[in-house]
Amino acid sequence: MAIRHFLTLRDLSSDELKHVIDLAIKMKAAHRIGLQEPIFAGKVLAMIFEKSSTRTRVSFESGMAQLGGDALFLSPTDTQLGRGEPIEDSARVISRMVDMVMIRTSGHDRIERFAQHSKVPVINALTDDYHPCQLLADIQTFTEQRGSLQGKTVAWIGDGNNMCQSWINAAILLDFKLNIACPTAYKPSPGLVAEAGDRVMITQDPATAVIGAHLVTTDVFASMGQESEQQERMENFAGFQVNHELMAKAADSALFMHCLPAHRGEEVSAALLEDDAISVVWDEAENRLHAQKALMVFLISASA
Repeated sequence: MAIRHFLTLRDLSSDELKHVIDLAIKMKAAHRIGLQEPIFAGKVLAMIFEKSSTRTRVSFESGMAQLGGDALFLSPTDTQLGRGEPIEDSARVISRMVDMVMIRTSGHDRIERFAQHSKVPVINALTDDYHPCQLLADIQTFTEQRGSLQGKTVAWIGDGNNMCQSWINAAILLDFKLNIACPTAYKPSPGLVAEAGDRVMITQDPATAVIGAHLVTTDVFASMGQESEQQERMENFAGFQVNHELMAKAADSALFMHCLPAHRGEEVSAALLEDDAISVVWDEAENRLHAQKALMVFLISASA
């Protein structure tokens, strides 16, 4: 059987994505009552971090421990990857010693090259183009709170970045409407938008994007590696803050999400982020753990 990788959300079919989400919800419930079985006993996850992380490292490492397995933290300063060893060679070596590899890096081509030469499943834990693991947690959170996303409307406010592009993939797979509000110079990939067809609408007006939205979500205006653009981006994203005033234009009982870390007073108001009646960011963060456990179980099973 071919090795299954998870480099973008669309490495799963629509039915497979729904299965992973359902499994995540069940595994979360089992964990909370102490019934999580150590089904990964003897299995090892290699975690390659070329970018810093809080939620990704804690969730994957804790997830493997809860499933009875082990996780190895690998950074460029600790491995030959940081000394110029070809990605292809590292993939050939590391994948012969572990059961899965999780990679957090910059260029999406790096993880694609690693996966091409890996003997085990490779998971994208963030690249500059996509952040599919975060989408699993987001979809799980909405499903728990409001049910299926199919037929719903999601509003993305901010940069057309890796999170935005992963939301586009989710709209394609789960058949919901995605309204994207971003400045003209910060639009997502035109090719990806074209693939989504009429599921995606792009505007420069956040108020237009949130009308009728069942979920409103955003991210920092300057992501990792863009710190030098912070001031320019703050100027270009003026008026794109998500706050109670903007949420009031969305559908009744609309939820707010943020992948974190958040910059209070910039892309989101502090009052909204802390409003538990609307904001589900802490549930969303916790669900990284359970969604990724379900993903790893799926990938191991599908690659057996």
